Amino acid sequence: MDDRTDDVDWSGLFHASGPAGDTPRHLAALLGDDAEAFVDGYSHLWSETLRREGKAWPATAPTAMLVAELLDNPLLGPDDPSLPDAMLAYLYQIGVAADFGDRAAEIRARVKDRTPELRAWTAEYVSTDADGRARMWRDGTGLGELVLDQAALACFDLVPALLWRTLPHLASERARRRTCAAAAVGSLARHPATSAQRPELLKLLTSMARAADSSHDLATIVIAIGHLDGDTRPWLADPHAGVRACAALAPNLAGDDAADQVLMELARSPQAFGKSFGDLAPPLQLQSKSYQDLLTGRRAS
Repeated sequence: MDDRTDDVDWSGLFHASGPAGDTPRHLAALLGDDAEAFVDGYSHLWSETLRREGKAWPATAPTAMLVAELLDNPLLGPDDPSLPDAMLAYLYQIGVAADFGDRAAEIRARVKDRTPELRAWTAEYVSTDADGRARMWRDGTGLGELVLDQAALACFDLVPALLWRTLPHLASERARRRTCAAAAVGSLARHPATSAQRPELLKLLTSMARAADSSHDLATIVIAIGHLDGDTRPWLADPHAGVRACAALAPNLAGDDAADQVLMELARSPQAFGKSFGDLAPPLQLQSKSYQDLLTGRRAS
């Protein structure tokens, strides 16, 4: 990990709290035996390298590539098999941040036209203090948001490589690992470059859904199927409310009478839906606008 982090020029990158020079240390701590450093590193990964709602910072793309490499590292939580699951959850969020679809070319052109300005803005940002950084976000130039668009594009360009790293975990011996991998695949495989892979991926995810032995895992896989424009109608009649909701929220079922009827019924009792997974939090993908739309009785756009 030390060698891989040394390959990145962190001095020109920043995360939520400022310059990203501390990120390599936090990533390395995920493989160490210092419990306190590990907690700090794990917190840094989620709170500093991803913006709220899963958006990217300039430090996010290189971090994501290193996280993908952590998936197969035996030093990652040898006594805690849930840690690779968490890394897959992180890659799911990277897919969300990079979900530009057909808009990528337009955003790339807009960013490219101002590359020298963005480079200068970033250099100033990482060299100033916290007050100076706060002022720069309010400077009225809009360059800060363009820098973040540039960061998201870096994640977008990385998605095919992240998907390649994720796919083997669909065959994990651990059910929860397979489910987290399915969630990540459902997010990452929305990238335009992966369109040829989707039919086979949908066959695999559908087979996984049929074999799922818990409603929580099934719901997560069904949402992944929906993200890839697969057919989630078979689960609209599932006995579990959460699974029905995940099926009905599939984007390609917007306006479908049966799906809308499911959502209308669930919207009458949002608390019952919220409790439908018991002690487990709703699936990864429902921690999003779709979930909030359901709780307020609105159809997700």
